Amino acid sequence: MTLPASSPTRGVILFAHGSRDPLWRLPMDAVARRVAEAEPGTPVRCAFLELTAPDLPSAGAEMVALGLEEIRVLPMFLGVGRHAREDLPLLMDALRQTHPQVRWVLQPTVGEDPRLLDLLADLAMAR
Repeated sequence: MTLPASSPTRGVILFAHGSRDPLWRLPMDAVARRVAEAEPGTPVRCAFLELTAPDLPSAGAEMVALGLEEIRVLPMFLGVGRHAREDLPLLMDALRQTHPQVRWVLQPTVGEDPRLLDLLADLAMAR
């Protein structure tokens, strides 16, 4: 599928753990909306490791079907635990093998970003 000149070439997937509680994902959906508002026309999806749909392979396939050249995956984990260190790289490798025509970019977890850490410290200090 070839994209028209005005179509986006890059998309974003926000990747989180997942939960049985449907309210748990509301902040993720809010971040996705903010990304969409900040970058109109850029496809953005949420994906989850377990307990919540869609999973990363499904969200990735949906983005690939849009004809995107690059898909950035942002792990929405504060800590760099086993899921971020072990599970996610395996999922990314599978996406790269299944969809080699797309450039898959795995970003650092949000908990590794000093800007988020500063914001959390500000919130803790009620600044």
